[in-house]
Formats: sequence, structure tokens, C-alpha cells
Amino acid sequence: MPKTTVPDIYKKKAEGRKITVLTAYDFPTAQIVDEAGIDIALVGDSLGMVVQGIDSTLPVTMDEMIYHTRIVSRAVKTSLVVGDMPFLSYQADRAEAVLNAGRFLKEAGAEAVKLEGGVAVAETVRAIVAAGIPVMGHIGLTPQHVNVFGGHKVQGRDEAAREKILADARALQEAGVFAVVLEAIPSALAREIGGILSIPTIGIGAGPHCDGQVLVLHDLLGLFDRFTPKFVKRYAHLKDEALRAVKEYKKEVESGAFPTEEQSFT
Repeated sequence: MPKTTVPDIYKKKAEGRKITVLTAYDFPTAQIVDEAGIDIALVGDSLGMVVQGIDSTLPVTMDEMIYHTRIVSRAVKTSLVVGDMPFLSYQADRAEAVLNAGRFLKEAGAEAVKLEGGVAVAETVRAIVAAGIPVMGHIGLTPQHVNVFGGHKVQGRDEAAREKILADARALQEAGVFAVVLEAIPSALAREIGGILSIPTIGIGAGPHCDGQVLVLHDLLGLFDRFTPKFVKRYAHLKDEALRAVKEYKKEVESGAFPTEEQSFT
């Protein structure tokens, strides 16, 4: 299969075909995402929570994101690789934001970047796009603003919040993003945004009316169980199976049942 490109993502929307997005953080997870035919492999700063074991995405650094994106890019053959720009890599200085976005392409092999925010980051998005770097937007519940929101809460339920999210969506499209993630907003609002925008909308906790969906791979596979958001569907319970296998290994080593002659050299 040929490599997925940004124009391919536009084409899927135009043809009414759903866009699939999953996170990947290392070589094995990237291989799984790619071989399954997922359209976009997102190297999310969610790795802070599901890989590093911290409580939010905020401490994740640029160097860590470049490291993980480089590994994912090495594994992926067909999916479009998008690198998540971490907290404070684009908010403070526009020129620095362009340079940091460029690192994802130049050093890590990504084809695009994702950043959070709407009106407040629109001019930064415009500058990154002008540099030849495709950008995916992210509005609604933006995890890098968790301290402003007072936790991971659904956004856009009252009229003022709804109007803000609509303004954010319009601003990002005008700034040149090729798609926008809608996280933890009412389904009706996601549908309204989809009717306004010409670019694809990618939902996560935004209902079924988006042009595509994204989930954290560790949630989907049942590898992360510290908490499970309402919008997650678990398609497997791999932590349980892995724990069973490791306990069996421990038991066999302690009893002398492993290794046998079959696992030994002569």
C-alpha cells in the first residue's frame, strides 16, 4: 500500500469514508497501527500518562516527543505520522514554534504535527503551515489546559463555551489546518462543527458524526487501566493476558519446569 498523505485524508472526507486514527509510541505499537491499515498514527503526548506513568501530558518534553516519533516513523510504512507538539513548545514564541514543528519532520520523520488550541494559536498555526508543515488542530477538551479546566471535563455544554469552540474551529480552518480533533464535546456540537467546516473532523468523545475517530491505543487494547474515559471502547484486555503469562513464567521458573531441553542448546 502507498503512504497515506494529507491529500488522501481530504479525499476520504470528500468520498464520505471514515478516517481512522490511533496513537503509537514505539516500534511494536507503530507496527500494529500501521499493519492494521490505520490512516493516521498519532505520536501523542498522552505517552506521558500511558508510557511514562505521570498524571498529565504537561511534563512531556520536545526531546521525548522527537525520540518517540522517530521510533514510530521507523516502523510505519503506510500510515500518516503526526507528532504531538508538547506543552510550551509552541505557545511562547512563534518563531520557536515553527522551529519545533520542523524538528518533527526534519529529525523524527513525521509528516505533520498536532497542537492544541483555537483562536489563541491561529497565527502560530498559520506560520507553521506557511513553513510547509501540515498541522492538525485540537479543540474542545485540550489536555494541556487541564489546570484551566479544573480536570478532564466535557467542554461546550453552555452557550458561551459552545460559541468559543465554534470560533476556535473556524479560526483553525482559516489558519490552514488539514484536520481538527474534537475532544470531549457534546455530539450535537460536533455535528454542528462538521457542518460548518470543509476540513475533516476527528472525534474523541465527540459522538458518531465526525469524519473520523481517534483513540489512545493503550485504552483500546486494555493496557492502561488507571482510569477509563466514557468515550473509550476496549476491544481487548491485554494487560490481563500479559499478567497471566508472566505469572505462568514465574511459576515455571520457580518449579524448574522452564527451561526444558526444547529451550536448551546441545
